[in-house]
Amino acid sequence: MNTQDNTSPIILGFSGGLDTSFCVPWMKEHYGRPVVTVTINTGGIDTAAAADLEQRARKLGAAEHLMIEARDVFFDRVLKYLIFGNVRRGHLYPLCVGAERGIQATLLAELAKERGSTTVAHGCTAAGNDQVRFEVALRTLNPGLEVLAPVRDQAFVRSEQQKYLEDGGFPVPARGSSYSINRGLWGVTIGGRETLDSRESIPESAWVLSANAFEKNLPASRHTIGFSAGVPTALDGKSLGAVALIEELERIAGPYGIGRGIHVGDTVLGTKGRVAFEAPAAEVLLVAHRELEKLTLSGLQQRVKDQVATQYGDFVHEGKQLDPVCRDIEALLASAQQRVTGEVRLVFRPGSVFVEGVVSPHSLMAATRGVYGEKAGEWTPADALGYSRILALPGILQTRAAAKDKPR
Repeated sequence: MNTQDNTSPIILGFSGGLDTSFCVPWMKEHYGRPVVTVTINTGGIDTAAAADLEQRARKLGAAEHLMIEARDVFFDRVLKYLIFGNVRRGHLYPLCVGAERGIQATLLAELAKERGSTTVAHGCTAAGNDQVRFEVALRTLNPGLEVLAPVRDQAFVRSEQQKYLEDGGFPVPARGSSYSINRGLWGVTIGGRETLDSRESIPESAWVLSANAFEKNLPASRHTIGFSAGVPTALDGKSLGAVALIEELERIAGPYGIGRGIHVGDTVLGTKGRVAFEAPAAEVLLVAHRELEKLTLSGLQQRVKDQVATQYGDFVHEGKQLDPVCRDIEALLASAQQRVTGEVRLVFRPGSVFVEGVVSPHSLMAATRGVYGEKAGEWTPADALGYSRILALPGILQTRAAAKDKPR
């Protein structure tokens, strides 16, 4: 197993959890090579957490620890298009965690090239989606790259990893929580005993952003979101960069329990999986953006865009977002956003976001001279009568043809 002929560093994607913590000393021992730990911040890591990750990596024996800031890149390359497409998996889940894996894999592969490394490692197990996402992306980026996954490939269980770290005097991540929590810019996912089957919700205390939201019963509050060509650019009249706006929306909407849900879906492996999630910013932005699109896009634009957006969400979920077809879909989504500019007025209440109104300089509703249900505009009453007659023709012909089939 020891590859002494290769002395280049192993680049390890490092979250600081048990699996990636175990990988650091184990790979040093079994491969005899330095390990560079890399944490890619696609959201959810504050200054204190970043310092703790570096300290832990050093104590585990990492030759170097790097923190790569990637929130803006994540928004520009992925989240922007999830908003453009109003993407939800299973009509519910806004891809809170998992959508960032392609970006993380890309940055890991780029760093490996910069450092002259032939090897990238991750801590995924054999049971989840992330192993597929990472490896599809890494092998697409660099087919010759060696990819190591010790926990999966050696079938280590958690108790074995804990014992290895304890026996070696290495820091062991806290084991106090019964829930697995993943946090990123687009939201939080929570897994635990209750999500192993489909019967129950997780307990109120397990929610990260919205615990006891419905007991607090916060008063309703009004907010506005400004969009420019589909991109959120302002919150309550204040211009903000997309990342800052998303983080502020999470802070405001999270305590209301907005964007809370439990999703049952198809995993990349083909099994069913269930996960609890909190995505307050995603929920608010997707609801607001969808309503603005209804005002500014034609019906045909919406129909075609919805079809390709669903496929785009599937590709991102499956780790295929580096495939050229995703660039093609992104080009269509971006083209459709040219007139998706305006302001959406919202009301936050416990568990819900309500759209009070939408305004846009490109409103198709305001462009007509007619008023729906009230008066004709670009057409006359006679035009309406003729249109209705012509529209009824297929039904008339079907009825006549069916009558001839009846026995006499």
